[in-house]
Amino acid sequence: MKKGWIFSGLASLLVAAGAGGASWYVMDLVPTELNAKPLLAISTNKAVSTAAKTSKPAALTLKDVIAETQKRVVMIELESGSLGSGFLYNDKGDIITNAHVVEGTRQVKVKTADARTLDGEVIGAGTKTDVAVVRVAGLAGSKPLTLAKQAAEIGDEVLALGSPLGLQNTVTTGIVSGTGRDFTIDPYVYNNLYQISAPIAPGNSGGPLVDAKTGAVLGINSAVVTEQNSIGFSIPITGIRDTVEKWSQNPGTDLPKPASDNDDQGDVGDWSRTDEAEYVVAAYYSSLSAKDYVTAYAYLGSSWQAGSDYNDFRDGYRNTGTIQVDSISSELDGDRVAVTIKITAEEFKDSGTVYTPYKLVYQVGYENEVMKIFSGKGQKLS
Repeated sequence: MKKGWIFSGLASLLVAAGAGGASWYVMDLVPTELNAKPLLAISTNKAVSTAAKTSKPAALTLKDVIAETQKRVVMIELESGSLGSGFLYNDKGDIITNAHVVEGTRQVKVKTADARTLDGEVIGAGTKTDVAVVRVAGLAGSKPLTLAKQAAEIGDEVLALGSPLGLQNTVTTGIVSGTGRDFTIDPYVYNNLYQISAPIAPGNSGGPLVDAKTGAVLGINSAVVTEQNSIGFSIPITGIRDTVEKWSQNPGTDLPKPASDNDDQGDVGDWSRTDEAEYVVAAYYSSLSAKDYVTAYAYLGSSWQAGSDYNDFRDGYRNTGTIQVDSISSELDGDRVAVTIKITAEEFKDSGTVYTPYKLVYQVGYENEVMKIFSGKGQKLS
């Protein structure tokens, strides 16, 4: 299996879809063996400049946007064990998600960011449009996310939030890399979609695509995998806002008949180990791109963490601008997966900016039923 991933800085490089977007902090020298140190790190630290202050109210930082958005993103679980994502959009406790996430059921469990498990009821769902609304009485009165009033444009910096592969409240970064995409996956018809570079996976479906600068919801994510690439698509919120508001005002009046036996409920379960391993490596770097070093560090296995203090790990990712991942592929290696990527890194040195190609190999596998990165090695390509 081989997939192309291209990453870019949050304020710089535009990327072609193939999944993945971000600016990364990379090492000056890549060791032959990791030996529990961050791959691509530089030993010296330089102060990171902050945005100049103005007389206007301070703009939200990326961390602010992530923290505020995560509070209002939920994981949806069906009785069958299938998982999906959703987000709070009004003060009635109504959650927007994908129709395929809740297909064939009326009652779901909703897990919040603060670890509460609440009952939810499907009050509206499309038969052709892949959108649904779940009412959660326990969330009534809670502050919702803001829905964008204008459509996104190519190049807009975005965050994709959800529970990919059951990993709740995961955040990946990228841009809108295409607009106006249309296709059909029976029984749903998808029109005028955003194509996004942020890595997403099963379990992301129903989660929000938000503006990285304002936190406004731009779309509803859907994980779509092709033979050649893993590409993310998002349903524009501007196109379905009237529909979901109608369902909230008239709950239960527009519902498809529940299926007695639906094997396609939810969104998790149809990815292979190699798919999952590639996603974890991509999400690891996407977390680094958002300077979310805590999440990135959490992707590492316990043996790697034991030999690498978090502060050293964080400080190792400095003085690098954009990095392009030219290819990513994987193969089974016993009970683990070997993930190989080739990258071109923009590195800031005293002598100037250089672009250096590397080939990196990670060993990825399950630890306590969660996919983790155990080790890695890399080499500079001539």
